[in-house]
Amino acid sequence: MANFAAMDVPRHQPQPLTAAPLAALDGIRHAFFTRQGGVSGGLYGSLNTGLGSSDDRDRVLENRARAAAWLGVAADRLVTPYQIHSADAVIVGDVWQPGKGPKADAVVTDRPGIAIGVGTADCGPVLFADPKARIIAAAHAGWQGALSGIVDATLDAMESLGADRATITAVLGPTISGAAYEVGAEFVARFVAADPDNDRFFAPAPRDGHAMFDLPAYILARLTAAGIGQAHDLGHCTYADEARCFSYRRATHRREADYGRLLSAIALED
Repeated sequence: MANFAAMDVPRHQPQPLTAAPLAALDGIRHAFFTRQGGVSGGLYGSLNTGLGSSDDRDRVLENRARAAAWLGVAADRLVTPYQIHSADAVIVGDVWQPGKGPKADAVVTDRPGIAIGVGTADCGPVLFADPKARIIAAAHAGWQGALSGIVDATLDAMESLGADRATITAVLGPTISGAAYEVGAEFVARFVAADPDNDRFFAPAPRDGHAMFDLPAYILARLTAAGIGQAHDLGHCTYADEARCFSYRRATHRREADYGRLLSAIALED
């Protein structure tokens, strides 16, 4: 791996967002990493952790190593899945090589010393913890996964290891907000067909035949309906906060060639 020691000073270390409900739990570390504190440049500046991006791989691996260190684990103990916008959750027993993870959109573990995470750039990252059973999870909830049941699949996997929904805390990290997420009529129809009550997550858009979709509210509603102990939203919009967040939609609107990914991760301390 390339040597980035010259950049290894405090202002170039990760500057993640954290959530008080998770921070209050003993023996659990978590972070919603921002784009700040890495070694990538250009469109990827600077903490791009996306192995699927076209960024220099050595820089991505260095960024991931910095995130792992912040969480208190070795670089090779940070695992993320190969995300496919599914409702599939996998249990992590052993770590895998970067980019070699299973196809899934949630990872669950009861193993201390492993950081599990997901990458996002507008979709909703959700971190879960049952402090009593010491079981944690990270889920990638884009609209497809959220609609098809990634929240429920994650909770089912946690329960299979002994978690209790009533004691699970879940926090939604930086996600594109309803003010920035315009969708077409077919999109609205798909959600309303699944549940007529989903109409409440859409507001009129400036363009005829379009609507603004409140993805964070939808994810929070799915978490609440699943019967967990606590569900929280950081209330942070990826599209609006360019200084701290990558955004697929913002990059698309600007016709940029690519975009970075934000890492949201959680770990059980040894």
